[in-house]
Amino acid sequence: MNLVPEDADPSENRAAARSAAAASPANRVTFNRIELNRILNLYGRMVADGEWRDYSIDFLRDRAVFSVFRRASEVPLYRIEKDPRLARKQGMYSVISATGLILRRGHELERVLLVLAPKPALV
Repeated sequence: MNLVPEDADPSENRAAARSAAAASPANRVTFNRIELNRILNLYGRMVADGEWRDYSIDFLRDRAVFSVFRRASEVPLYRIEKDPRLARKQGMYSVISATGLILRRGHELERVLLVLAPKPALV
């Protein structure tokens, strides 16, 4: 069953869909490559320690969210958020716990992630 009328040019539909898809990511907040690299380095260390098992990334209109899970079926343990609206105020990066408590907020991602970094153990 064809939903496109026979007199319509299929390439016009593809072009319209392509332009709509290209326009939508432009208004979303994302993590850049350096930010994502720092977050994934921390994630890899915590997975190696057995603390974290899964993650998700959401790119929304107003913020980007990296969520960390102990198990995939649970609520996230932590959310690492980037909200550019707060860049001139408290800082655009924040780490939020599962209860909604903001653990740390700041202008530099590396310093904000220190709240989640594993503490050195005494041997």
